[in-house]
Amino acid sequence: MSGHSPEEVQLEKKRYLTVFYILLVGTVVTVAAYFVELPWQALTVLVALIIASVKGFFVAGYFMHLMDEKKLIYVVMGFTFFFFLGLLLLTIWAWADTPISSW
Repeated sequence: MSGHSPEEVQLEKKRYLTVFYILLVGTVVTVAAYFVELPWQALTVLVALIIASVKGFFVAGYFMHLMDEKKLIYVVMGFTFFFFLGLLLLTIWAWADTPISSW
């Protein structure tokens, strides 16, 4: 935000409130996903992690002002997301290979 005119302040306030409400809805959806019976427990964890990732995007993008950054930050965020997704999938893959009796 370059200036502090009343219109810009109202616009920023509206944006932050919108993101806040999105995060509230995301929290409710995460709790609701816990109570939904999915065929595999790993699928339940995957759904919860996807919801958490979307919420994390909104926190990083708007509250940490990454949406207004230059192109380099998107490259760094892309690599970070790629490696995070790889680690997430490796964890779920390794967890799915363990016998059910060890849960």
